[in-house]
Formats: sequence, C-alpha cells, structure tokens
Amino acid sequence: MFRALNTKYFGGQLEEPIITIQSTPRAYGHVTVAKAWHKGSTTRHELNIGAGTLDRPIENVVATMLHECVHLWNMQQGIQDTSRGGAYHNKKFRDAATARDLQISYDKRIGWSITQPTDVLCEFILDQGWTDIQMNRIEWSFTPRGAGSGNAAGGETGTAPTSGNSHHRKYVCPCCGNSVRATKAVNILCIDCGRQMVQQ
Repeated sequence: MFRALNTKYFGGQLEEPIITIQSTPRAYGHVTVAKAWHKGSTTRHELNIGAGTLDRPIENVVATMLHECVHLWNMQQGIQDTSRGGAYHNKKFRDAATARDLQISYDKRIGWSITQPTDVLCEFILDQGWTDIQMNRIEWSFTPRGAGSGNAAGGETGTAPTSGNSHHRKYVCPCCGNSVRATKAVNILCIDCGRQMVQQ
C-alpha cells in the first residue's frame, strides 16, 4: 500500500519508512520526526497505523497512511507542517494533503488535521483491489498482564474502534456472495447469477 501511494502521489520519491502496527492512543497513526529505526549505517522514520483502528473501512485506513506520507514528504522537503508537539496541523499540511486527494477539515484543537478520502482516492483504492482489513486490536478493553484493573501502564487507554464515514458502498450478490464496491449508488447485476446485487 505504501509503495503504491508513494508511486502515485510522490513520484516514488518518498524515503521508505519502517511501517509498524501498534497502539497510537487518540490517533489513527503517526510518523516519527527522528529516524527512529536503524540497521547498520542506515536509519529510517517510523510510520505507524494504530492497531485499534484497522477495522475501519479500507478507504479510511488508506487515507490515514496517505496523511502520514504527506508528513514524511514535508519533512523531506524541509517544510514544517505542524506545531504544538506535532498535534496542530497548519495550512502547509492542508495544502500538501489536498493536492494528494485527501479532504482536510479544520478543528481548533488540532488544526487542519481531520482527514477523509476524496472520491478520487476511493477510485484509486478500488482500482488497486484493496479490501477492508476486518481485524483490529481491541484496545479499548485491553489490559496488559500484570497491570491490574483500569488503564494500561502510562495512564491512557487506546482509541476505541470506530467505523467512520464510508465513502464507498458494498454490494453483494444474495445468491453467490460475490461483492463489489462503488463510490456512488448503483444498480448492478451479478453476471454469474443474473441477480441484482444488494447494498450492505
């Protein structure tokens, strides 16, 4: 997924990060400012997708990865796109993100950070054949062994799973179970069965 997004939206010029899936409290993902991973003489940034958020619709997961890729790109270009410890996203972030098929909304606490996929990005996802991951870490109820009741060590719980607003619709054949996705309402037949597919 990262490599396809890198090719389409950054001309393949993004330095490849180490991609992790782990807890990201109160966020869908993050990138490290420093190159936090090293092997021999090479170092890389970390791009993380929150383990508790993987079961969102695939277009939202992809939008999160692309959001983090925009941060990587801006760092490579020497563009400061956040302040307040990386929480507040400025207009430089907004402009770079909207140029890459993300819809960015404003929130007074975190700036231009609220991210949704555009229809163009959804079409790209459909073309790639990417589907919902349909699994996640249940962080809102997870207590590490030995931590007792209440919050995990560090005092924060993870992000509760959320469905988000989906920009696509899933249609399923009631006969054979074939499924397709569309970015708008459509009337579609399963050619295998000759039955109209039903939106789920």
